[in-house]
Amino acid sequence: MSKELEVKVPDIGSYDGVPVIDLLVKVGDRVEKEASLVTLESDKATMDVPAPEAGIVKSIKLKVGDKVSQGDAVLVLELADEAKAEHSAPKPAAADAAAPSPQPSPKGRGGESPLPLGEAARSAGEGAPSKVAAPSKLAVTIPDVGNYDHIPVIEVFVKDGDVVEKDAPLLTLESDKATMEVPAPEAGTVSGLKIKVGDKVSQGDAICTLETAGTVQGSVAPAAADRSVPPPLATAGSPRGTGGGQGEGSKPAPTPGKPAEAAPASPLPAPSATDTIPYASPGLRKFARELGVNLARVSGSGPRGRITRDDVQSFVKRALSTPTPAAPVSGTSGIPPIPAVDFSQFGSIETKPLARIRKLSAAHLHRAWLNIPHVTQTDEADITELEAFRKSQSEELSAAGGGKLTLLPFIMKAVAKAIQAYPEFASSLSPDGESLIFKQYLHIGFAADTPNGLVVPVVRDVDKKGIVQLAQETGELAKKARDGKLKGEEMRGGCFSISSLGGIGGSHFTPIVNAPEVGILGVSKSSIKPVWDGKAFQPRLLLPLSLSYDHRVIDGAYAARFIVLLGKLLADLRRLAL
Repeated sequence: MSKELEVKVPDIGSYDGVPVIDLLVKVGDRVEKEASLVTLESDKATMDVPAPEAGIVKSIKLKVGDKVSQGDAVLVLELADEAKAEHSAPKPAAADAAAPSPQPSPKGRGGESPLPLGEAARSAGEGAPSKVAAPSKLAVTIPDVGNYDHIPVIEVFVKDGDVVEKDAPLLTLESDKATMEVPAPEAGTVSGLKIKVGDKVSQGDAICTLETAGTVQGSVAPAAADRSVPPPLATAGSPRGTGGGQGEGSKPAPTPGKPAEAAPASPLPAPSATDTIPYASPGLRKFARELGVNLARVSGSGPRGRITRDDVQSFVKRALSTPTPAAPVSGTSGIPPIPAVDFSQFGSIETKPLARIRKLSAAHLHRAWLNIPHVTQTDEADITELEAFRKSQSEELSAAGGGKLTLLPFIMKAVAKAIQAYPEFASSLSPDGESLIFKQYLHIGFAADTPNGLVVPVVRDVDKKGIVQLAQETGELAKKARDGKLKGEEMRGGCFSISSLGGIGGSHFTPIVNAPEVGILGVSKSSIKPVWDGKAFQPRLLLPLSLSYDHRVIDGAYAARFIVLLGKLLADLRRLAL
C-alpha cells in the first residue's frame, strides 16, 4: 500500500513571504530523492527545495508567484514503498539541503548546526567589540560552505588592482544545489588573485589578498582563516544568477556539477547590468545542461529576465522545428574546410564576385551531393536512324518557318515514355524517409548553360505534347535563360532532369541529382563507332548516356532496365507510338 508524504518549505531562517519563482515538477511526475521541486527567491538568495524522498507528485499546493514561509505545504508525494511511511514530514536533512552553510565558530571553522537563510548576511556584523588598527593586508579564503568540497568556480568578478567595497562579490561558486557569491569581508584593493574560472575549491582555500585601510580586531583572531566570513548572498537583481551556499546537513553531498556553459574563460571585471551570464536557478541550470542547451542563448520571461523551465523547453522546440540552413560550399557537416591560401604570394591575381546563380546552385548541389547516395549507370544508344530523321524533319520545319529541331525534344519524349514504365523515377522520398511520393504529372527539366551559370527550366506535361511543341518550348525557355528572364515558377515542379553536353563534347559524366528529384540523365556528344551486326562491323552513331539516381529510392536493376528501355526508344522511334 502506497503512502503519502507532504513536503513543506524547510528552514529559511527569519525570512517570511519568500516568492515562488519556478515550479520544476507537475502532477504525475516521478521524482528522485533530492530532486529539485520548486525554486524560491528572497532578496538575498535563490534556492531549490529538494524532494525528501523518491515518489510521484500527487498534488501541488502552490503556484508561481505565491509567497511562502517555513512550514508551508509545497506538494504531496505518493511514496511507492510502505517502509517510507515514517516520513510524515521532511527530515531535517531536507531543510539542511535547502539552507545556506553552517555558521562559523569563533575561530572561523564550520559548526555543526545549519545557518538559516539570511543569518549569514548578518553574522559578519556580530561578535565582540572591535577597534580600527593601522592599514594591513587581509587574506581572503573560501568561507564555510557546509560539507561541500571541490565546488566549481563559474565566475570571477575581480582582477589584481581592483578596488572593492565591503561585501562586493569576488567570485561565484555553483554546487548542484545552489549558486553562491563570495563577498569581500572588507573594503580594499585586490592583489595576489589565486582563483580562476573552472577551478574547484573547498573551505579555506585562498582567494586573494585585500590591502585594507584598517583591519577589524577583537575576539576574532587575525589569522587568514579566522577572517573568513559566511557570504551575504547575491542580490536578486544580479544578472549573473543568484543563490546561497547550501549544505546537505547530516547527509554527504553529491559531487557538484560542472561549471555552467556560459561561464567565461578568464576573470571578469566587476558585475554590471550588461553582462550576458544567464539568470537562472541551479536546478534550471542542471536541467539545461541535461538537454544540451546553452543558457546564454535563451531569453528569460520570468521576473527581471529570469530563465524559466518553459523558456528552456520552448527554446528546444524552436531549435528542433527550425530547418537546417543551406550548407555553404565547404566546411560543414563535420567536413574539414579547405585551408585558405594566399595566392598572391605566387604571382598577380584578380578576384571577381561569384554570380548569384552560381552561389545558389553551389549550395543546392553541395546539399544534394552530401545527402543523396549517388549511383551512375552508363550506356550508349544507337541513334543512327533517329539522327537521320531529325535532320530531314529539321530542314522541313525550318523551311516552313517553324524553327530548329534539336535532339533534346526526342530525348525528353523518350524519357517520359520510360518513366511511364518505371514510375519511381518521377517520385520523391518523403522528408521522414518513410514513404515515396508518386507524382501524377510528368514535368521534365533541362539544364541550360548561361553566362551567369547553370539553370534548369522545366517543361510541363511532356507526355502530352508532341516533338515539335516540345522543340518550341525548350527553345523559348533556353533563350529566356540566356537573357536572364526566367521566372521562378518556370524552374520549379520538375519530376526528372536532363543535362545535355552533346553540343560541347566529352563521353560520359556523373550528373548530380537535382533534389528532391531522384534521377537525372546526362547526355554526351554522339560519335560514329563500329558495331558488329553478326556478319560485319557497321558504322553506327552512338549516343553516350549517364543515368544518376538516388540509391535510397532506385536500385541498380531498376535503373539498368530504365536505361536499356530508353536506349531502345531512341534507337527506334516507332516504339514511342506504342
